[in-house]
Amino acid sequence: MRTFFLLRLLAIAAISTSIGSCNGNLGVPTCRESEKQALLIFRQDLTDPSDRLSSWVADENSNCCHWVGVVCDNSTGHIHELHLDNPDVYWASLRPLRGKINPSLLNLTHLTYLNLSNNNFEGTQIPSFFCSLKSLTHLDLSYAMFEGLIPRQLGNLSSLSHLSLGRGYDLEVENLHWISGLSQLEHLDMSDVNISKASDHWLLVTNMLPSLVELHMSSCQLNHIPSLPIVNFTSLAILDLSWNSFSSFIPGWVFSFKNLVSLHLESSGFQGPIPSSPNNITSLREIDLSGNLDLNDSIPEWLFNHKELTHLDLGYNALAGPLPDGTVNMTGLKVLNLEWNTFNSTIPEWLYSFYSLESLSLSHNNFQGEISNSLGNLCKLMVLDLSFNQFTVGRLSKILETFSVCGSNRIETLSLRSCNLSGPIPVSLGNLSCLERLDISHNQFNGTLPESIGQLKMLTYLDISYNSFQGVVSEAHFTHLTELSIFLGNENSLRLNTSRDWIPPFQKLEYLCLDFWHLGPEFPTWIQKSPFRLRDLSLSGTGLSDTIPNWVWNSSTRYLNLSHNQLHGELPSLAATTYWVIDLSSNQFNGSLPLVSSNVSILDLSNSSFSGSVSHFFCDTRDGPKQLQLLHLGNNHLVGRIPDCWMNWKNLKYVNLERNSFTGNIPSSMGHLPLLGSLYLRNNQLSGELPSSMQNLSELEVVDLGLNKLEGSLPPWIGNSLSSLMVLSLRSNKFQGDIPHELCNLEYLQILDIANNNLSGTIPICFNSFSSMKTSSKSDSFPYFDMHNLLTVMKPGELWSGTYEDNAVLVTKGKEMRYSKILPFVKSMDISANVISGEIPEELTSLIGLQTLNLSNNCLTGRIPSKIANLSQLETLDLSMNKLYGEIPASVTSMTFLSHLNLSYNNLTGRIPESTQLQSLDQSGFVGNELCGPPLIKNCSASKVIPLPPTVEQERGYDFLEDKWFYLSLGLGFAVGFWTILGSLLVNLPWSFAFSRYLNSIVLKLYAVINC
Repeated sequence: MRTFFLLRLLAIAAISTSIGSCNGNLGVPTCRESEKQALLIFRQDLTDPSDRLSSWVADENSNCCHWVGVVCDNSTGHIHELHLDNPDVYWASLRPLRGKINPSLLNLTHLTYLNLSNNNFEGTQIPSFFCSLKSLTHLDLSYAMFEGLIPRQLGNLSSLSHLSLGRGYDLEVENLHWISGLSQLEHLDMSDVNISKASDHWLLVTNMLPSLVELHMSSCQLNHIPSLPIVNFTSLAILDLSWNSFSSFIPGWVFSFKNLVSLHLESSGFQGPIPSSPNNITSLREIDLSGNLDLNDSIPEWLFNHKELTHLDLGYNALAGPLPDGTVNMTGLKVLNLEWNTFNSTIPEWLYSFYSLESLSLSHNNFQGEISNSLGNLCKLMVLDLSFNQFTVGRLSKILETFSVCGSNRIETLSLRSCNLSGPIPVSLGNLSCLERLDISHNQFNGTLPESIGQLKMLTYLDISYNSFQGVVSEAHFTHLTELSIFLGNENSLRLNTSRDWIPPFQKLEYLCLDFWHLGPEFPTWIQKSPFRLRDLSLSGTGLSDTIPNWVWNSSTRYLNLSHNQLHGELPSLAATTYWVIDLSSNQFNGSLPLVSSNVSILDLSNSSFSGSVSHFFCDTRDGPKQLQLLHLGNNHLVGRIPDCWMNWKNLKYVNLERNSFTGNIPSSMGHLPLLGSLYLRNNQLSGELPSSMQNLSELEVVDLGLNKLEGSLPPWIGNSLSSLMVLSLRSNKFQGDIPHELCNLEYLQILDIANNNLSGTIPICFNSFSSMKTSSKSDSFPYFDMHNLLTVMKPGELWSGTYEDNAVLVTKGKEMRYSKILPFVKSMDISANVISGEIPEELTSLIGLQTLNLSNNCLTGRIPSKIANLSQLETLDLSMNKLYGEIPASVTSMTFLSHLNLSYNNLTGRIPESTQLQSLDQSGFVGNELCGPPLIKNCSASKVIPLPPTVEQERGYDFLEDKWFYLSLGLGFAVGFWTILGSLLVNLPWSFAFSRYLNSIVLKLYAVINC
C-alpha cells in the first residue's frame, strides 16, 4: 500500500513538472546550445556599426530564440530562419553589416531560411559552403555586395524555392546548368549578374523549372535569346528581362503564358513590331516595353483591348502612326505612357473614357488637333503631360474649365511643358482647386499672368518659366498660395509690384527663381520679411543696382544667383557662409576678393572689377581644406603672381583665371589638383616654362594658356600624361623648337591651337592619330562642368539646369570667336604664324571631321595635297603666306562646306578650278600667286604654258640674270645709305648705342623669317 502511494506521488510530481514546464515555455522554445555557439562565432566575424545584433550575447541565461533576426522551431528549438537583411535599403539610418560569413553556420543543420540582403560584404565571394545547408528553401543574398563567381554548388540545394542573388557587386557565372537541379524553384532573381557566358543556354535551363513563378534577369549582359521549341515554365507570373542587349524581335512565346501578370522588357534592344495575336494572356496587368529605341510600327490592336491591363508603358520607342479610332476596352488602365514616339493623330475619343486613369503622358510626339472637352472626365488624373506636341491652344480654356466639374477634383499635376502653345492663360485656371503641380514652362504664352493663379490653394509647384509673359504681377497673384514650395518664373518680362511692407503668404517656399523679372533697383526686402526659409534664391538679370544687404549672407540659403545685375560695393568675408553655390558674376563689385567658407562648392565672381593680389584668397587655411569644385575669377583686375598655395584646393575641377593681369610662372602646386578637368589662364602676362608637375593632371580635358609670355619647348609629357585632352590652346606665347611627336597620343583632341609661337621643324605625320578629328559627330564625352549634376543632392533634378560649359576662343575666318554651347561639335587645327617647314603631310587629309585648318604664315613648301578634298567638313582653309607651288587641286571644287579659303602669297600657278563655290569666294584669298581665272580679274590665255615647279633658287627668290639691274641698284643704294648712316653714328656715339639696341630688337623679331 505504501509503495502504491509512493508511486502515485512520483507520478503526480512528474506530471506536474511536465505541465509546469510546458506552461512556462509555451510558444517560447529554448534554443540548442550548439546552435547558439554557432551564432556567436558567426557574429565575431561581422562588423555591426548600427548595433543591430546587440541582443546576441553569450550570457548563459540568454535564449538565442529571442535574438533579433532568429526564428526557432516551437517544438524542437532548432533554428529554422535567420532574417539578417538590412530593412534600410538606402543605408540612410541603419548601416549594413560588414565582414565575412563564418562557416559556423553549418552547425545550423535545420536552417530553412537565410536572408543577408542589403548588407555590404565588401566584394567577398559567395561562400561555397552554403551548398551544404541542405534544408534551405529560401536564400536571399541580393544587394549584399558579393563579388566574383557564383558557386555552381548552389545547384545542390534541391529544396530551394526562392533564390535571389541579384544586384550584387560584379557577380558572374561561367554557366547556368547547375540551376536545372533546383526543381522546386519558384523565385529566381539574377539581376545585375553577368550571365554573358551563359547567353547560349540561359533560356533552355530556366525553361526546365516547371514551378517557376518569378524570373528576374534584368541587366545581365545578355545579347541572345535562344530558340524555345517547347515552353515548360507555364506557371510564370512575373518575367523581367529588362536592360539587356538582345538586338532582336520580341519572341512570340513571351506572350504565351496564361498566368503572366507582369512583363518587363524595357531597354533591352528589342526591335521591329510588337508581336500580334497573342493567346491566353487574360491575367496580364503590367506591360513595360519602354526604351527599346528600334521597336517600331504601330501598336497592335489586341493591346488596346486588354481589359484587365492597369499599366502600359511604351515610351521611348519608335512607334508611329495614328492611335486606333475603334472601340478600346482598357477600362481598368491607371498608367498610360506613350512619350517619345512619333504618333501623329489626334487624341481618340476612347481615351477620355478611362475613368481610372491616374497618369497620362503623351509628350514628345506629333499629336495634333484640339483636345476634347471630354478630358475633364478623367477625374482621377494626377499626372498629365502633353509637352512637345502640336496641339492647338484654342480650346485650352475649355479644357481647364472641364476639370472643375469633376466631383472629386482629383487632378494634381498639369504639365504643358514645351508644347509650343501660345496666347494668354485663361482665367479659368483658378477653378482647378485641387491642383498641386502646374508646369506650363517652355512655351510661347504671352499676355499677363492671370490673378486666378492665386486661388490655387493646394499648389506646391509652379513653373511658368521660358514664356513671353508681360505686365505686372501683384500681391493678388499669390493670395492663397500658402502651400507653395517651388516657384520658377525665370525668362519672362514680368514686373513685381508690391508694397514695401508686403509679407508673402508663402509658408513653405524653398526654391525661388525670378531671373530676368523687373525687381530693381533696390534689393527686395520682402524676402527678408517672409516666414519661409529659402534654400535656393536666383534673381539673375533683375535690374538690381544696390549693395547686397548683410542679411543675405546670414541666411541659411544654399544656392545664391545674383548674376547679371549692377550690384556694387565690396564683398564682406564669406568664411562663415552656409552657401554651397555663389554666382555673383557680371556685376560691378570692387575691392579685393573675399575669403570663402570651405562649404562653398561653386564660386563665380567673374566679369566684375575685383582688384589687387589673390594671395590671401588662395593661401587662407583657417577653415581647413576647401571643398570648392568650380572657381571662376575671369575678367577682373587681379594682379601679381598666382600664389603657390593650391594644396588646399584639391577638389577643384574647373579653374578660370583668364583676362586678368597675373604675372610670373604658373605655380607648381597647381599640378597637384587631381580632379582638375578644365584650366583657363588665357590672356594674362604669365611667363616661364610649363611646370613639370602639370603632367600629374591626368584628368585635364581643356587647357587654354593662350595670350601669355610662356616660353621653352612644348614638353613631350603633354601627349604622354594628359591623354584625356580635348582642347589644347597655347596660342600667342613664346614656345619654340619642334612640335613633339608625343602630341599624336592625344586621340581625343578636337581643338589644337599652337599658333603665333616660334615653333619650327615639320608637321608630324602622325597627326592623323587624332581620332576625334576623323569624325564629324559630336564627342559624347565632351567636358563641361555641370552644376545641375553637382546640385542633385540639393534639390529636385528639374529645378536648376545651370551649366558651366567649357569654351574655347578660336581665330577663324580672320576673326576671334568664342565657342561654348556648340563647342562639342567644333574640330579645329591652327598651327599658323610659326616657322614650320617641309611639305603638308598627305596624312592630314584623313582628319575628315576638321572644320578649320590654318597652316598660314609658315615656311611650308611643296604642293597642296591632292586629297585635300577628303576634308569634306572643312569650312575654313588658310594656307596663305607659305611657299607652296603647283596648281590648286581640282578636287577642291567638291568641298561644299568651304566658305573661307585663303591661298594668297604662295607660288601657286595655273587656272583656279571652276565651281560655284570657289568663284563666289573673295579674290583676296588668291592674290600673290601666278593664278588666273575668276574670282581674279586676270584671264587665263589658252596658249599660256603652265610654269614648271620652281627651282631651289626660285624658292629662295634668287635669279641673277633676270634681276641683275635690280640687284646692282640695290647694292649701290645700300652702299650710299650705309655710309651715310654709319658716318653720322661715328660722329654721335649716343645715337650709335641707341641705334644698335634698336637693330638687335628687329633682328630678334625677324629671326623666324630668316630661318625660312
